[in-house]
Amino acid sequence: MERPNAFDFWGPKTLIGPELKPGDPAPAFTLTTGKDTISSQQFAGKPLVISVIPSIDTGVCSKQTRRFNQEAAALGDAVNILTVSADLPFAQGRWCGAEGVDKVVMASDHLDMSFGAAYGTYVKELRIESRAVFVVDKDGIIRHVEYVPVAGHEPNYDAALAALKELL
Repeated sequence: MERPNAFDFWGPKTLIGPELKPGDPAPAFTLTTGKDTISSQQFAGKPLVISVIPSIDTGVCSKQTRRFNQEAAALGDAVNILTVSADLPFAQGRWCGAEGVDKVVMASDHLDMSFGAAYGTYVKELRIESRAVFVVDKDGIIRHVEYVPVAGHEPNYDAALAALKELL
């Protein structure tokens, strides 16, 4: 499924995949950290925030990842927070080390872009992810979705965090 003009990254771009809605089951996924493969099953049983970014080495993506890392530190073990991009795992690891980001799980979709295709964040023309935030309950049901339509804009953190706190 293609969604033309759904994301603006230096002009209109096409997103591959469905436009998920609250109430939809969260699609299963497999991602890599470079050393390990992680899957959606590892996050079952706790609320999960999935923060999706185009590239960790850009200002807005860095800010979004730092913000969710701060929230993860404040919420502790009650939730899981995952950041997904198509960056190579070594770039993600380098950035996290340099920034002191250690509370979110950072994972890459670069191998096959299957996460992006399942969650509707795969930017066809650039083979990267669009910006989005998903809040999934402990049973795997999506409770909050935000597809940010312009690459340079931040998500609505307050709305995502309010949806998350309703699940605690």
